[in-house]
Amino acid sequence: MADKDVPHANGNVNEGNGHVPEIQLIIKASTIDGWRKGVCLFCQEYFMDLYLLSELKTISLKVTTVNVQKPPADFRSNFDANPPPILIDNGMAILENEEIERHIMKNVPGGYNLFVQDKEVATLIENLYIKLKLMLLNKDYVSINRLLSHLRRINLHLEKKNTRFLTGDTMSCFDCELMPRLQHIRVAGKYFMDFQMPVGLRHLWRYMLRMYQLDAFVQSCPSDQDIVKHYKQQQNLMLRSVSTKKHEELETPTFTTSIPLELDLQDE
Repeated sequence: MADKDVPHANGNVNEGNGHVPEIQLIIKASTIDGWRKGVCLFCQEYFMDLYLLSELKTISLKVTTVNVQKPPADFRSNFDANPPPILIDNGMAILENEEIERHIMKNVPGGYNLFVQDKEVATLIENLYIKLKLMLLNKDYVSINRLLSHLRRINLHLEKKNTRFLTGDTMSCFDCELMPRLQHIRVAGKYFMDFQMPVGLRHLWRYMLRMYQLDAFVQSCPSDQDIVKHYKQQQNLMLRSVSTKKHEELETPTFTTSIPLELDLQDE
């Protein structure tokens, strides 16, 4: 393809290993510059899944971005109108999200370890993203409180579970699903609504701090500017604050990976 690889390890997480299969993941490019990582929750989720497997050296991962607004000719000819994410394994392209998940779980070496079965956690994180979108759309206290209530439930689960991640002390597919959504809540919530997760959600902040320290999240995360522009475009928000006059295209990309200064969680 003519577009550029995500610029880490020349697009490959572990190169030069002929004993593991190479998996290619095509993800959306930034709508700001057309080549760096763009905003797509499913793209980031599968990027994280596969990155974790590449760290275990069960696969070699190549991640490629494609500008869906101006896709190169070879992309159009190979995939028609199918948008990313697209997974390619041994020449076979998997185009649908559910099929990608199923393929990682059943066909990618080590993938079955990521896709654990936990109905409680699946229910817990379900519909969190919808609450963010409703808050940005409605801009009312009801929507804010519903989002806060959901975040409190996740915080309570982490407190009771007392493990590093949602289902245990190793990451699972649920963490790769939840953390990108939490990042959108932080960045978009702050920008559009001055919404901030309460400092009192200590267990949730500790969880996010752990995720911020993992390459699987850092390497897959789009910039704050891309997240902001995504919601400006997709939700067509009528914004009134002075900050809406910013031009994300002119800004140096930044990445929110800090926690509130009043929280001291490093040694916990």
